[in-house]
Amino acid sequence: MIQSAMILAAGLGTRMRPLTNTRPKPLIPVAGKTMLERTFEHVKEMGISNIVVNTHYLASQVEDAVKRLCPEALISYEETLLETGGGIRAALPLLKGNSFFTLNGDSIWSDSLSLKTMETTWNAEQMDALLLLVPREHAHGYEGRGDFFLSEEGHLTRPTQGMMAPYVYIGVQITQHRLFKDTPTTPFSINVLWNKALERNRLYGILHQGEWFHISTPDCLKKYESI
Repeated sequence: MIQSAMILAAGLGTRMRPLTNTRPKPLIPVAGKTMLERTFEHVKEMGISNIVVNTHYLASQVEDAVKRLCPEALISYEETLLETGGGIRAALPLLKGNSFFTLNGDSIWSDSLSLKTMETTWNAEQMDALLLLVPREHAHGYEGRGDFFLSEEGHLTRPTQGMMAPYVYIGVQITQHRLFKDTPTTPFSINVLWNKALERNRLYGILHQGEWFHISTPDCLKKYESI
């Protein structure tokens, strides 16, 4: 059983301006609940008690919200924004167990059962990371070319330049401490480590059975407010 989860809530939310001029993106309400609250609900449904939230932009607001939502959660404050990979690396001492979830704190998706499916699928000896994906047609508000191809065995590959990929990463993964061995203390993207895992054929994916909403701009917020 996975004991720990890290919620990523340090980003600047620049595409959501002007809404993020005065509040961090995870604290923007959508249909009556903030994005951060929705993320906590998914984690709590798994019974995970060791929860870490990273903060940077308007950090005090996020920290106050975390205290209300989950007083026992831990804060990993980043004086300098460390990006996804660097932020996780900095929080490793707070994350119990060898393997842990990471979840974007500004993502909205239905059906927490996917987390349980991920947990039962996870194999730390075989996998460096297990990513939660949706088909592009279920990625509401997403306008990109897709992130990955997914084999029948669950292996991931990236599209080559100019190609479209059928599946989109929705900001939820299981990974493990050893993937971050010898990584820098400076900012870096988790994609750097995913690429290394791809080279070793140890990057896996699993399909989310619900919907995902990519709310990245004020216009997207208005469009999907009624979800």
